[in-house]
Amino acid sequence: MKPFLELSQIGKTYPTPAGPPAVIVENFNLRLRKGEFVTLIGHSGCGKSTVLSMIAGLTEPSTGGMILAGREVAGAGPDRGVVFQAPCLLPWFTAFENVMLGVDQVYYTADAEERRQIAEYYLSVVGLGEAMHLRPASLSQGMRQRAGIARAFALSPKLLLLDEPFGMLDSLTRYELQEVLLDLWQRNQKTALMVTHDVDEALFLSDRVVMMTNGPAATVGEVLEVGFPRPRSRAQLLADPAYYALREQLIGFLEERSHLRPVAAPPPAVPPPSRPAASRRPLQRLLGALTAA
Repeated sequence: MKPFLELSQIGKTYPTPAGPPAVIVENFNLRLRKGEFVTLIGHSGCGKSTVLSMIAGLTEPSTGGMILAGREVAGAGPDRGVVFQAPCLLPWFTAFENVMLGVDQVYYTADAEERRQIAEYYLSVVGLGEAMHLRPASLSQGMRQRAGIARAFALSPKLLLLDEPFGMLDSLTRYELQEVLLDLWQRNQKTALMVTHDVDEALFLSDRVVMMTNGPAATVGEVLEVGFPRPRSRAQLLADPAYYALREQLIGFLEERSHLRPVAAPPPAVPPPSRPAASRRPLQRLLGALTAA
């Protein structure tokens, strides 16, 4: 089965005023299945957001390539929806109008009423049904992030990219929006890749957790499979001993192994070239003649 998203040898370097270029990410390889939810986790500055930015098309990779749904991608496009740490809403528009900006571009063949229903649906699902016509200044930080999530899903992207979407929120609001995101994701089954610093958040949301090594030249260190069934309940996860075992694995990598470079698998042994059958016949005839003599 072909991967839905494939990153091959992705790298990012920046020039420096003097000396060699700064290598931020190097030889980053990752494959995502369609409908999978994967998180990237690692120490601050290891290049997680750089990887996400390259996939979104906001930053050009220095090396490597990306294939999404069977096609090579370069540059930004509506096939990738992005939720940033800060919602980035236009302050002179309401939450509804902010969502409609993208909807009008993506669903340009639909009539005005259909486009309005799409925007209203996603704003209602994230809990902004009664506040969608307020401007960002009248919304709390959590409500603005709800609008950002609604805007990303309303575009119906092939791939959803989330760059620490709850990093600026208090714990209670973060837990609430994790539930909102998980509910919306389960309705749509969008392939999702999220950057987070939060071990518990990664385990609650993910099918797999990709652990990045420290920078410079950060890359994939280890990958953890999270096999809890869906739909998930936070209370059920916290009561499961397997949850704490996985948590220890993540913390163990971050505290003890994130500085280690992954060991490349040795190349397969090359068998010695075999002599073609035609070239063996004269030798066999010679041996036969000597034996007969």
